[in-house]
Amino acid sequence: MNGADEMISIQGLTKRFDALTAVDNITFSVKRGEVLGFLGPNGAGKSTTMKMLTGYLPITAGKASVCGYDVESRALESRHHVGYLPEGAPLYGDMTTRAFLGFIAEVRGYSGAEKQHSIEVAVKRLGLEPVYNRPIETLSKGFKRRVGFAQAILHDPDVLILDEPTDGLDPNQKFQVRELIKTMASDKAIVISTHILEEVTAVCTRAVIIANGKLVFDGTPEALASRSPTRHLDDVFRELTTKH
Repeated sequence: MNGADEMISIQGLTKRFDALTAVDNITFSVKRGEVLGFLGPNGAGKSTTMKMLTGYLPITAGKASVCGYDVESRALESRHHVGYLPEGAPLYGDMTTRAFLGFIAEVRGYSGAEKQHSIEVAVKRLGLEPVYNRPIETLSKGFKRRVGFAQAILHDPDVLILDEPTDGLDPNQKFQVRELIKTMASDKAIVISTHILEEVTAVCTRAVIIANGKLVFDGTPEALASRSPTRHLDDVFRELTTKH
């Protein structure tokens, strides 16, 4: 690992789809204990970057590593350290919450008492007891999101990649999830994609913005908030997009 606390390293990362350059030579790292708000307008390249970092998309140019493991040449090792909550997390609707988390635990290599313990911890952290035996397709959007979050933390990963983790949650649930993120942050590197400035200032220790595939801001949440008197990220995006 580059530096004892560097958990994510992205160097010159680029993704092209034919003539379209979706991610254009971006470089940054995330250390243990950091909660990084990863931001940008729609189509900026956020989800594409996350998919490359988690191994869901091949990299066109540059490198990315997780806990010192290259995400392409050491794919299995890097994925072992990652918990990923994609946008619209894919859940098996006909499974109950219990069956789904059991399936994910087995995929992660857990069995017996270890499997049950990992499920119980995730269920408690996300408050899923009321829907534990209900089919996922019957759950509200908020509960589905929380089940998706639970599968991401089931194996207690060193790195969490969360795409809109509070999407669909009511204000109380958002508060609970933000508190959970802060509780877990001390020994992990966490990357959160969000469109909510309040979430950045409430949870994140750092913010990175990309626009048109390029990195255009890397600084503190306070510095980011100071650029938006209206408290809307869209205003910041418009400003940075017009400059790039």
